[in-house]
Amino acid sequence: MGNLGVYIQVPFCQTKCTYCNFHTGVVSPGRFAPYAAAVCREISHYRSLLESAGVTMSSLGEAKPGSVDTVYLGGGTPSLLEPELLATMLQALRANFDCSFTEMTVEADPETIDAEKAAQWAAMGFSRISFGTQSFVDEELKSAGRMHRREDIYRAVPILRAAGICNISFDLIAGLPKQTKDSWRQSLGEAIALNPEHISIYMMEIDEGSRLGLEVLQSGSRYSARDLPTEESMAEFYEQAQAELKSAGYLQYEISNWAKPGFESRHNLKYWRREPYLGFGAGAHSFCGTQRWANRHDAAAYVRALSDGKSAIDTVDAITPALALEEEFFLGLRQLSGIDLSRIERGYGVSLSGKVSELAARGMVEKRGDILSLPAAKLSVSNEVIVELLRSVQVAA
Repeated sequence: MGNLGVYIQVPFCQTKCTYCNFHTGVVSPGRFAPYAAAVCREISHYRSLLESAGVTMSSLGEAKPGSVDTVYLGGGTPSLLEPELLATMLQALRANFDCSFTEMTVEADPETIDAEKAAQWAAMGFSRISFGTQSFVDEELKSAGRMHRREDIYRAVPILRAAGICNISFDLIAGLPKQTKDSWRQSLGEAIALNPEHISIYMMEIDEGSRLGLEVLQSGSRYSARDLPTEESMAEFYEQAQAELKSAGYLQYEISNWAKPGFESRHNLKYWRREPYLGFGAGAHSFCGTQRWANRHDAAAYVRALSDGKSAIDTVDAITPALALEEEFFLGLRQLSGIDLSRIERGYGVSLSGKVSELAARGMVEKRGDILSLPAAKLSVSNEVIVELLRSVQVAA
């Protein structure tokens, strides 16, 4: 088995953003230490806990399964936790796995960053900060329920640089309430001017899992629901980002992600390449090639289970050949580098040449040797292409 990636979920925030559909919550800081202790217990006893939940342990190898080379602390807002708590979880990881980190990421919100925290993160080995900027326009940040403002971003970046953090990633959201063509241009321009190594552009999602999404679906007006840009505008924002980021020297390597050469997210690439990873914490997901499993989302229930010596795993799903092929397309074709078509045809016993030729003639896909990819201009309709590919083949269950 290849190197593992490890994801640690910290499901706590200072406030719930109106657009958020994640299982996160606003809790007392007194809950942080018991939660970190539960994560440490899950890491320390992961083998027995996985076995008790029905995860096939042979897929994870020996007692120390390969080498863990990436770790990602996400959320929620991991930067809310005292650095000492982050350190205890890293210590548990190093005590139970062969760790040789090439990338260590922690997600952080601008208003939570100070010089002492940044210095401690760097001392722990965190080499990458995923920065929840979202927008550089205060009106948009306020309407979305964000705690930080534009000035917090400008304050925090020099602090991180002074601490020796040389890999910073910005998140921007296209489609926030009150966002306009001019304000999007401002956010995009200011993000580029601050010269981060990595930029992620996420399209606003409207679904009933968020307060804003539910309000839109119910034709309400709360949370600035009537001030959302149109879908056409969001598509224009995305295309503008593609053009300006390319001009600024960023390479698009995935539908939502751009990086300076050599600064692609090594951890996230594992997801899209279907490489093995383990998730610890409430709501964390894991994958070993033949199974996917997820922990229960409720943080209090997660802590209780681990405190009682029980597994916090909520679901375990087997990966059938048909599902694996679907994942190969949906995950692999998110990457601009594409997928190895000959490997897929051999591995799954399918023939895609006819459908690929048809799609290529329509300009929907590109084929270079054995590599199949989506043109940058067609990324916004990737799902339609993938559905057509899947319809053209049959794989045994």
